Amino acid sequence: MPEQRARTYHRNRVTSTFSDEIGAMLEGELSDPRIAPCHVTDVVLAPGGKSARIFIAVQGTEVEEEETLAALMTARMFIRSSLRERMGVRHVPDITFAIDRSEKMTGRMDELLGRMRKRDKKREATAPAPEPTTLS
Repeated sequence: MPEQRARTYHRNRVTSTFSDEIGAMLEGELSDPRIAPCHVTDVVLAPGGKSARIFIAVQGTEVEEEETLAALMTARMFIRSSLRERMGVRHVPDITFAIDRSEKMTGRMDELLGRMRKRDKKREATAPAPEPTTLS
């Protein structure tokens, strides 16, 4: 049975609010020095609403990504309580954080495709012209 429109709308509002509020916290409210500059890319809410996975993109090296992830996992109870106060709700799902590497992967794919196109153009330029055929 398809999910009801009201339930879908509510889930979308909750994920959007999580994204906005956690993004605001990442910009300046969390004072842990291990947290590198980062932003929320996606929020995935479990079907029952009991847990949420927050995907973040970190601007830095892999070491900074791991340190940021560890710091956020340490601060997740503080983040949950802050969300509860800000949203004015009784229940806030359990939060887990994950690093979103899709932007870096997209950049790498673009680089590889560019190299492939450049190589193909080079091959076309150096390939001998086909000999004309005559019909007998």
